[in-house]
Amino acid sequence: MRADRLVAVLLLMQSRGRVTAAEVAAELEISVATARRDLEALSTAGIPVYPQPGRNGGWQLVGGARTDLSGLNATEAQALFLLVGPAASIAPEAKAALRKLVRALPGTFREHAQAAAEAVVIDPARWGAHVRERPELVRRLQDAVVRRLRVQLVYSGRDRLVDPLGLVDKDAIWYLIAGTDHGRRTFRVDRIQDAGVTGESFERPNDFDLAQAWEEIVERMEERRSGLTATVLMDRKHVWVMQDRLGRNCEVDGEVGDRVRLRITAPTPLMIAQDLAGWGGLIEVTGPPEVQAELARLGQELAARYSGIV
Repeated sequence: MRADRLVAVLLLMQSRGRVTAAEVAAELEISVATARRDLEALSTAGIPVYPQPGRNGGWQLVGGARTDLSGLNATEAQALFLLVGPAASIAPEAKAALRKLVRALPGTFREHAQAAAEAVVIDPARWGAHVRERPELVRRLQDAVVRRLRVQLVYSGRDRLVDPLGLVDKDAIWYLIAGTDHGRRTFRVDRIQDAGVTGESFERPNDFDLAQAWEEIVERMEERRSGLTATVLMDRKHVWVMQDRLGRNCEVDGEVGDRVRLRITAPTPLMIAQDLAGWGGLIEVTGPPEVQAELARLGQELAARYSGIV
């Protein structure tokens, strides 16, 4: 019995006050027998739902409550569907769930919620590229995270028993944050050679917050990636392009005459040179010498290869 479907049944009862098993079945696209079992399960679980026999009977919440079960007001409902709606355009499961939730909302919320859900479409593919399907391994790990089940990983040729705490999708690269015998670790999912979900459960730390944990990981990684800094001068009109390409690895550090001084960071001189070489004479790298040397070497290699073409 699915918890998400039981929530949908509750929302439906909240919006209508009284429902029959047939109405629940029609709204949630399930059989009447399944709808009846769901209603009975709610009652058995202690939810104040009771049946009323007779021609005009059905199932009703105690007191005939008609307020939104979640406590959402109209603005909050619209904000929720603005957030959830885009996911429905790329995930069939989300689309089905969204449709059911819209039906279960109070009538006064329904029109704006539907409009909010249809207001944004996400196209995750870059220009000229295909949509990347979510790897099957991600789905398996996601299930383990939700069910709080330990996973046996093969990673970098080593077996590891981990407590999967959460998954992060960063620019179409998935990461697993997990507890291990040596503390919390981060694993790139595409480097996991095998993963088997065990039947052994674990307790997720009460103070664990996935978003905060990932923010801390990003900060540490960016510090590592920013081990070397180069100083670059360029015209102001090009600064936004450099910042767009390099993100937080490009910071404005004042002005020199009619040009802007930038601080460009990366782990090695070669990586900085590779980021800057395509700019040619539009920039001037004033230091450090090792970055200047790498730029000169790259220029010599290109000149040697293509000098006879011009």
